[in-house]
Amino acid sequence: MNTFGTKFRLTTFGESHGIAIGGVVDGIPAGLKIDANFIQNELDKRRPGGKFATARKEADKIELLSGIFDGISTGTPIGFIIRNENQHSSDYENIKSLFRPGHADFTYFHKYGIRDYRGGGRSSARETAIRVAGGAISQLLLNEFGICVQSGVLSVGAVNFGMEIYENLDKFDFEFAANSEVFALLPNLETEFKDEILRAKNSHDSVGAVVLTRIKNPPIGLGEGLYNKIDAKFAEAMMGINGVKAVEIGAGINASRLKGSQNNDQMDKNGFKSNFSGGILGGMTNGNDILIKTYFKPTPSIFLPQSSINSNGSETEVNLKGRHDPCIGIRGSVVATAMTRLVLGDMLLLNATAKMENLRKIYGK
Repeated sequence: MNTFGTKFRLTTFGESHGIAIGGVVDGIPAGLKIDANFIQNELDKRRPGGKFATARKEADKIELLSGIFDGISTGTPIGFIIRNENQHSSDYENIKSLFRPGHADFTYFHKYGIRDYRGGGRSSARETAIRVAGGAISQLLLNEFGICVQSGVLSVGAVNFGMEIYENLDKFDFEFAANSEVFALLPNLETEFKDEILRAKNSHDSVGAVVLTRIKNPPIGLGEGLYNKIDAKFAEAMMGINGVKAVEIGAGINASRLKGSQNNDQMDKNGFKSNFSGGILGGMTNGNDILIKTYFKPTPSIFLPQSSINSNGSETEVNLKGRHDPCIGIRGSVVATAMTRLVLGDMLLLNATAKMENLRKIYGK
């Protein structure tokens, strides 16, 4: 499927080495101010380039095509494209009949019977630029209600924080992360993160990373019971990002090691006394900060000889060329923010019809 969301929907199209990638956002109410500069600034955070990302040079300039009049949303679909300007399709000539280890080449070929070997085609993380743009549009809606989404890198390879996040949130600096080359949440670990990435890059290898996303000021009650729980939607959204292999909310896997007396967030007249739940109870937001950890695998594109097979089933050796991120989790943190925003925008609109009193306010009955 190429559409994400129920009420607030993002549909994406395009391939890594095609003319352009693009998207359509549907469900934005009329009357929302669309800040094109904010959308572009969010795209700039994900833009390739620099020694910690792929050397592919793309301006990632968004062209807003529809759904906006005099800077205001009209209530109709907002369409946009980002043109691909720096394709090096010839870098992939030597692997056009080979399956790259760790990539989607094998599964896409067996599913569709067609092999777009130019950077993976539709399976390329190039498509995530559209998610970032869609997420930025959603954030413009969230701003109207004071909801803030921030992400940063918690660990890179073997360099990690080493403590439980929900008990040590005061140690993370999301403002620092926003200005860090590697979106480091811990200023004292930024240099170590960079060194870990460059060690892998210089040895023609790659490393994974963990991203922490925090949502501040979520209203109580976002999320639909049972089959559209907000934590389930966050998990779906994050697992849909290229290279993500695991997601945790709040105490995450550590909750399975605790007793109920430890894991329960007790309350007093001031609210919850802890946040092991990560801000979600019964699939709905409880008003606490929402905490999501997203685990990215090492970039599968590495420049070391690897064994594989070709489309005829014959064994072969893969030697990659091209330009690839040594750690996809770095720019992935920007995508994690975007996907979180998309979920929140969708849940915000869905929640508007949760009570009869809301409908009466709209229709004056």
